[in-house]
Amino acid sequence: MTFQTSLRAALLGLAAMAAAPAAMADQLADVKAAGKIVTATDMHYAPFDMLTNGTYEGMTKDLFDEVSKEIGAEPVYQDIPWTAELPGLEVKKFDIVIAPVTITPERLERYTFTLPIADATVALVKSANSDMKEPKDIAGKTVGVQQGTAQFRALEAFGKELGGVTIKEYGTTDEAYADLATGRLDAVAGSLPNLTYLVKNRPESFAMFEPANFGPPTYFAWVLRKGDDSASFATAINDALLKMTDDGRVKAIQEKWLGAYTELPREVPTN
Repeated sequence: MTFQTSLRAALLGLAAMAAAPAAMADQLADVKAAGKIVTATDMHYAPFDMLTNGTYEGMTKDLFDEVSKEIGAEPVYQDIPWTAELPGLEVKKFDIVIAPVTITPERLERYTFTLPIADATVALVKSANSDMKEPKDIAGKTVGVQQGTAQFRALEAFGKELGGVTIKEYGTTDEAYADLATGRLDAVAGSLPNLTYLVKNRPESFAMFEPANFGPPTYFAWVLRKGDDSASFATAINDALLKMTDDGRVKAIQEKWLGAYTELPREVPTN
């Protein structure tokens, strides 16, 4: 064997060793080996995620409890500010973001989404004594929305169509609702199920616009890192959600928290 042949063989061996960990990476296997799924969510997003007397509950928890059982690992729930969730996912601080994240074309390029878990169509809520009726009535008004969300972008675009809306951003929707209740805002934009839940539980303070929603239909889902290593994990979650849809668990959980059942796509929307 010549020196050049030996060098070539050594380099090929090193290349194979370097490639091996990437080829062997499998997030589902890692999760099962650890026996836990480390999650991130914002526990201030009723009815999906809430802290009630210090106890985490909501539609997201009920759904993910069942998904975790199907996968065979214990969920670890963490309360993380929304703006830190996707960046934290990218640097592997947790396995998955289970805060309801709106599926958008831009996010699809950067992350792996699970099947939808709920409707996310953008809507508007007002104070109970407001004389505004239709979404277009927010023209020239001050509207609150959670920062860094798809709802913010939808509101921004809708405001431009109307000729101008003053948008005030908040760290949580609870903060926006509080300002709406005290008259500091004219309306709040958010997803339809969140606002429906708010009005159902606080009709003395809030009311929906008629119609409440604006913009195209959108969906909430959970988010994983992009890449081949997350593919098996995403498949396991989607298989669990489909099984739960077919056996009625998804319907029961939706009706418990939203008061009604909405049939969801059985594939991840691509636009």
